[in-house]
Amino acid sequence: MKYSALSLAVAAISFGAVATESDIETITIEHKQAFRGDIPLKELPQSITTLGQDVIVDNGISKFREALDFSASISRKNNGGGLWDSYSIRGLSGNENMPSGYLINGFSGGRGFAGPRDISNIEYIEVIKGPGSALYGRSEPGGTINIITKKPQFYQQGQLKAELGSDNHKRLQADYSNGITEDLAFRINGAWQDSDSFRDHVHHDKFVITPSLYYQINDDSSLTYEFEYVDQQQMYDRGIVVLNNNFETVPENRFLGNPNDGPTKVHSRGHQLSYDYDFSSDWTLLLGANYRTATLNGFSSDAELSPSRQSLFDDGHTLTRQHRYRDYESEDVSLRFELSGHFDAAGITNHVLIGADAYDYELRTGLYRYRGGYDTYTIDIFEPDYGTEQGPEVAMQYENNEQQNAYGIYLQDQLDITEQFKVMLGLRFDEISQDIFETKSGVASSSKENRVSPRFGMVYELNEAINFYASYSEGFLPLSGTDAQSEPFGFEESDSFEVGMKFSFADVTGTLVWFDAAKSNMLVADPVNVGYSAPVGEANSRGVELDVTGNLGAATEYTISYAYVNAETANDVVNVDWLVPIPKGSPLVNVPKNNLSLSLKHDTRVFEQDLTVGGHYQYISDRLGDPADLTFRLPSYQLVGLFAKWQATDRTAVSLNVDNIFDESYIASSYNALWAYPGAPTQFKLAISYDF
Repeated sequence: MKYSALSLAVAAISFGAVATESDIETITIEHKQAFRGDIPLKELPQSITTLGQDVIVDNGISKFREALDFSASISRKNNGGGLWDSYSIRGLSGNENMPSGYLINGFSGGRGFAGPRDISNIEYIEVIKGPGSALYGRSEPGGTINIITKKPQFYQQGQLKAELGSDNHKRLQADYSNGITEDLAFRINGAWQDSDSFRDHVHHDKFVITPSLYYQINDDSSLTYEFEYVDQQQMYDRGIVVLNNNFETVPENRFLGNPNDGPTKVHSRGHQLSYDYDFSSDWTLLLGANYRTATLNGFSSDAELSPSRQSLFDDGHTLTRQHRYRDYESEDVSLRFELSGHFDAAGITNHVLIGADAYDYELRTGLYRYRGGYDTYTIDIFEPDYGTEQGPEVAMQYENNEQQNAYGIYLQDQLDITEQFKVMLGLRFDEISQDIFETKSGVASSSKENRVSPRFGMVYELNEAINFYASYSEGFLPLSGTDAQSEPFGFEESDSFEVGMKFSFADVTGTLVWFDAAKSNMLVADPVNVGYSAPVGEANSRGVELDVTGNLGAATEYTISYAYVNAETANDVVNVDWLVPIPKGSPLVNVPKNNLSLSLKHDTRVFEQDLTVGGHYQYISDRLGDPADLTFRLPSYQLVGLFAKWQATDRTAVSLNVDNIFDESYIASSYNALWAYPGAPTQFKLAISYDF
C-alpha cells in the first residue's frame, strides 16, 4: 500500500484521536503507549486523570507544576529554590531534596536535576494513581505522572503564540508539523521566555526546543524519534522567613539571598526512540530507548536552619546565612521491550502484557558551602543591604558519585471472566544494584537487591454507565543519595490498596475512589544537616478522591477534583539531631488533608464574535510546614482565576488570564519556617495566537 493519503492523516495518540476530511480517505496513525496494552481505560482497575490541552491553554499555563494543581490528588513539595518540580501524590513522595520522578511517554524523565519542565511540547498529562508497580515498577505507591508529548502529523499544522504579563513576563511559543515525504513527518515546537517575578531579584530565562520525526516503515511498523533541548536559568530562591508563626514577618516579594551570586543554570538534553510493530490486529510489539543528560550549577545564599547558629532568633532582624555552590550532573540510559495482545482460551479472553526494561543511571551531586559563625554572613530581613560582592569562598560539604543499574521483567494478564467481571493478575521482578562513593569522607557503599512485586485487580461492570473495581499492588524503589553520615538510604518498599467506582452518564463522567497506601523508609528534609534527607520510618496515607467532568447544557463544561488525604507517620521516631520525638500519627510535611479544584468554561457569542470565558477555584487546607516542628503549620488558602478568549478570526485568538484575582497571600510549600516559599499575588497575562 502507498501512503499518499498520509498527508491528510493525524498522528494520533493512543486513545485514537482521528482527524477527518470530507470526501477523501483518511489514514489514522496511532502512537501507542507503553504499559497500557489493549485494555480500555474504563476496564482498568485503576484511577487515571487526564489533564489535557483545554486545561493548559485555557488557563494560560506554561509550567508543568501549574498544570498539576488541577488534580486534587497532587500537592506541592519543596521546589529546590524554584529550580525543580516536586510534589506528592496521595500524600506520599520521594526524597525531599531531589526532584520528583515522572515519565515521558513511559520513560523516566524526572531523574536528575533537569529544572522545572516547560509545557510547550506536552499534549496531555496522565495522573496514574495508586497501585501499578507490576507494570511501571520503581514508582511511588501514591501514583505516577506520565507526560505524553506532541507527535508529528502528516498534514500542515502550526501555531505561533506571544504572551505579555505581570512582572515583565515575555514569552514566545511555536509549534509546527507537516509531512516531508509520503512516509516521513516531522514536528518542531518550543518556547523562549524572559520574565521577572513577584520575588525581588528573581529572574527567569528559558529556551526550549523539541523536534521530532515519525517514519512509517510499512503498513505494520513505524519509528519515532524525539529530541529535547533545554537551557534555563534563574536565581536560587529559598523564599521568606516566618518568625513566631507570623506569616507577614516580611513582604512576599522580599529576597533574602544575595543577588551577586548570579543565576543557577540548568542544561538538559533528551533523546527518545520508539519502534512500533503490529504482528496482527491482536498483537503489538513496542521497543524503546531513552537517553537523557542534565546539569545544574550555581551559587546561593540560604538561611542557616540550625537554631544555635541563627542570630535571627535572638534579635529578630539579623538573618545568618550559608553560602553554597551546587554542581549536579546526571546521565540516564534506559531500554524497554513490550509485547501486548489478547487471545481466547476456554471461553475467556486474556489481555496479556509481557515486558522487560533496564536502565543505567549515573548521578553526581556536589554541594560546597561556607558556614561561618553566628554573625559572619548575615542580612537584615527588614532593611536588606545586598552589597556588591558575592558570598564568602566555599569548601566541599559533600560530593556523592552514584551509579544505579537495574532491570525488570513484568507480566500481566487481565481475564474477561464474563462480559461484566474481569480479573487482573500481574507480577514484576526487579534487580537493582547501587554504588555510591562520597568523595570528602572517602566512604563507599555497594548494594544489590531484588524483589518480586505482585498486582491484583478486579473490575465489575454493573451496567454500561457504572464500573466497580478493586486493586492491590506492592512496590520497590531505590533511594538516591546519602544521609549526613554518608550512609546510603537503601531501598523503599510499599503497598497500596484501593476500591473505586467509574461512572459515565450522558452529561457527566468521573471516578470515586477510597485508597490505603503505606511505604517504608520514608524520607524527609533533615532540618539540621541542611541539604541532606533523613528517614522517618514508615508512613501511611488513606483517603478519598473524586474526579468529575461534565456539561451544563451544550455550551458549558465543568470539572471537579477533590481529595481527602490523611498522610501520617506509622511509627514513633526521634530526630537524632534535635532529639525531638516525632510520634506515630504525625502528619507528613506539605500534605493538606483537603484539596479542592473546580473549573468552569462557557462558550458564547457577543456582538457576533465567538467568546470563551471561564474560571478556576482551588482550596488548600492547612498543613505541616516542617517535618521536625509539628507546631509550624501553613495556613489554608483559596485561589480564584479567570480567563477569556476571543476568537478574532478563524486563525487568530486573543486571550486574557487573571490568576489569584483576590490577591490572596499564601505559602505554596515549605521546607522550614526560614525556607517558606510564597505563592504569587494577582497575575495578569495577555496572549495572542495564530494558527496555520
